[in-house]
Parts: sequence; structure tokens; C-alpha cells
Amino acid sequence: MTARHDGRRTDTPVCPDTTDFVLHISEHRPAFDEDGDGSIPRGYACMRNLEPPHPGDPGGGGGPHTIVGDCLRASRQGQVKETACGGSGEHRPEFRVASTVDERSQCPPSTDLFVELPAGSKAVGCVRRL
Repeated sequence: MTARHDGRRTDTPVCPDTTDFVLHISEHRPAFDEDGDGSIPRGYACMRNLEPPHPGDPGGGGGPHTIVGDCLRASRQGQVKETACGGSGEHRPEFRVASTVDERSQCPPSTDLFVELPAGSKAVGCVRRL
């Protein structure tokens, strides 16, 4: 586990970029717990596999965030989904996130596609066709 957060997860988890998956934790009141208060609050944990593969790494094909180096495939009209860059996934990659910027106008002219990224310091992914 790389981080644990109490409360409900919003649309965008506050997890490190290379998180492999998010584990949702239901509230529980056991007879015994780690700090003795009798409660394990609802929340979520940002998880990383102990050993590779790490789908949250750039090009890994998964994770809760789309980051620079990730590959994408067309899923339906106007939408893309992340897929493994190495071709080990069910679908072959068609695009790669080349950079992230604050506004579309800051993407290089060679950009083929723009993707909306989770809230954070950068809002737009500049994507190139492979």
C-alpha cells in the first residue's frame, strides 16, 4: 500500500501516478482493531503490486491514472481506453500520451488527439498516433 485515505473516494483518487489499483475499504466495527478505537473507517487505499507487472507504470496498461508514456486504443466514438504498450494486452495500442499541459493550445503541432486527465497540475494529455 502506498497511501490510505479516509472517506469516500471522489472521481479522482488522491493516489501516486504509478498506483496499480485502488482498494475500496468499507466501514467496519470489529471487536479488536490496530489502534483500539473499535472502528475501521470507510476509505480507500492506493495499492502497488509487490512484484511486476505494474499496470500503473507508464505503458503498463492500467492503473487509475493516465500518465505520460501510457498507450491508448479507440474504444468507441470519441473515447479511448488505456492498453499495454508492449502489446501484451487484449487490444493493440494505437496512441501514446506524449506530454501533459495545462491547455490544449500548449500541445505540440504533431498532436493527433487530446485526452482529459484527472484533476491535478496538468489537465490535458497530448497524444500521438503510433
